[in-house]
Amino acid sequence: MEQTTNEASVQKKGGARLQKPEAAKCGGKKPLAILGMIVGVLALAYMGLCAYAGSLDTFYANYHINGIAVGGMTVEQASRALAAELPEQVMTLQSAEKAEREGWPAEPLPSMTLGELGYTEERCGAIAQRLFDQQKSCGFFNRGSRFLSALFSSTGDTVSDEDLDPVVLEERVTRLAQELALEPQEATYSIGENSISITKAVNGRSVKEDALSEALVHAICTYSASGTLEAHISFARFNAKTLTAQEIYDEVAAEMKNAGYDQETKSIIPEQLGADFDVTAAQKALDNAAPGETVEIPATIEYPRVTAEQLKGVMFRDVLGEARTKVGGTAARISNVKLSASSINGYVMNTGDVFSYNGVVGQRTAANGYQPAPAYVKGETVDEIGGGICQTSSTLYLACLRGNLKITERYAHRYIPAYIAAGMDATVSWGGPDYKFTNDTDYPIKIVTSYEGNYLTVKVLGTNATGITAKMTNEKLSTTDFQVVYEDDPTLAPGTEQVKTTPYTGSKWKTYRHLYDANGKLISTTYEDTSDYKARNKVILKGPPAAVSTEPDIPAVNPGTPVTPPASPETPAETPAIPESPVETPAEPTGGAAIIVIPEEPEL
Repeated sequence: MEQTTNEASVQKKGGARLQKPEAAKCGGKKPLAILGMIVGVLALAYMGLCAYAGSLDTFYANYHINGIAVGGMTVEQASRALAAELPEQVMTLQSAEKAEREGWPAEPLPSMTLGELGYTEERCGAIAQRLFDQQKSCGFFNRGSRFLSALFSSTGDTVSDEDLDPVVLEERVTRLAQELALEPQEATYSIGENSISITKAVNGRSVKEDALSEALVHAICTYSASGTLEAHISFARFNAKTLTAQEIYDEVAAEMKNAGYDQETKSIIPEQLGADFDVTAAQKALDNAAPGETVEIPATIEYPRVTAEQLKGVMFRDVLGEARTKVGGTAARISNVKLSASSINGYVMNTGDVFSYNGVVGQRTAANGYQPAPAYVKGETVDEIGGGICQTSSTLYLACLRGNLKITERYAHRYIPAYIAAGMDATVSWGGPDYKFTNDTDYPIKIVTSYEGNYLTVKVLGTNATGITAKMTNEKLSTTDFQVVYEDDPTLAPGTEQVKTTPYTGSKWKTYRHLYDANGKLISTTYEDTSDYKARNKVILKGPPAAVSTEPDIPAVNPGTPVTPPASPETPAETPAIPESPVETPAEPTGGAAIIVIPEEPEL
């Protein structure tokens, strides 16, 4: 009985151990059941939410269309809200590249409203309806997620190209493309009184209409993401001609010139102003300027005093100065005078031009038509090619003095001329002395020569705008007498004499220029030049002594000994017939002022 009891006890205990898994199994199913119940409840609730969301006749909460809040509104309400705001939203444009890099003005590009681009009030109802239908048409289960998302955050959509009026868009894009286009504008400059205004170049640009339309619609349809209505436009660029400060300087920084005359084309040369400015500072100002901007560059400006328009009616109107001299000597000399005068006839000088007698007349050669004629060579009178041409230069010199022109270079003859007043001559020679003068008037001048009745006339034509005239006078400072010199000449007959060299009395002169106003009143008297003419001794050739002399005894004079003639009114100072010297260098002029009584101008 005890054994049985034990077995029963063992079985009972063993039975207890076998029952534990069943208890564990029963306990694990309960949480799963609860979880399943929760999931089921949530699923039923979500399905109910989806069903609720689908049943709404309003937009979900916090819903926006192009940033316009329409959450909780019906389609009709949303249409009115869109109509009030959407067409007034502003679209701005930006270049895909920076304007300064493209060479365009920096001002903002045009802007426009969405209504101008086709999103009109009339289209707002269709927009609201389309997006509400889109909300309704999403899948059943998707409605719940969208609804829940709208409860806790802002959601929304943008309008599309389907929502606009295509006709309105096309018209606006066409006009906008025209507004955006720029014609290239070359750099320009203008000159003021004390500055130069430089306008920086502007590059041209254009945009294709289809590309512009696409950029605009894209910007509108991505409004939610960007938060702004901004379209970026890509342009085609056309480079304009630019100007650097150095290029402008090279064009304007020239010497001021009055209007002049072109002798070859027989036409007036336009005036030219002078300008000077700091190139480095000007370039820095240009670099900092925007395209199309005008900068003012300080400059020193010198305006011409005579323009082409002013010159038309007054050119060569007046005889500024005139001189006339009588031409004598051999036929060859007269021919040389006429030929040299024809070389300068019609010669025109503009303001600032310098006339060179040697340069204009050229070398006096037989090939150029010049003939041998008396001239001075080392103090002696000999035949030289071109003898006589100094009469032309001297006559021109006196005409220039009377024309109140600036004398640049002038030399007096070695011996005083006979054909012109003392101090009014100008000697020249090829490779030696030259005669030069400058046109210091504001107008062109012309040299006109003529030969008639053994007289050479030289006129200087120009424009006397002031009415001032000039007269010349001279003043003798001193006289140098010549001496008589005897030279033995065994070839002469015994007891005979022959004059070898004619004498000239030397003298020194000052010349003065006197200016008178238009009423004939003396304005000024100025020293012009000093002319120092040398004396030339009288050389007498003496033959051998006569074999028998019946004459009273006369004190002997050694051959070659100078003899000074006695002072007598019957011994006048002689003057040369044709004093020309193409090789001798005359005395240098001396300066100095003098106060004189103005004598009558000599008749020539």
